[in-house]
Amino acid sequence: MASFLSAEWFEALNATLEHAGPPPKSESGTPFRVVFEFTDAPATTPHAVTFVVSGEGARAEAGDHLAADAVIRLTYRDGEALTQGTLDSANALREGRVKIRGDVHGLVPLLSWLLGAS
Repeated sequence: MASFLSAEWFEALNATLEHAGPPPKSESGTPFRVVFEFTDAPATTPHAVTFVVSGEGARAEAGDHLAADAVIRLTYRDGEALTQGTLDSANALREGRVKIRGDVHGLVPLLSWLLGAS
């Protein structure tokens, strides 16, 4: 398994997203951008991941995007645990380990789709 946020991790994630089926469309029809910020990411890894979702599909890119529709902030360790399936997203949210700002209504169907794609 590739290390969290490594180039190989991004390649594997994007391959999974490519075959995940059509993502939910935003109400406006424009791309929806979600940034995951890792508050304590090591200096050797990206501090954020941006998911860009459009009618053509979804893609993950290293770094953040100034025009993000939603931003999810969590620790690097929690982000890694979420991707490995050892931390439940609902519990993390309830426990205050995940902070969300922005378009939550557009985010909910996208997160459900992302969890199903993995």
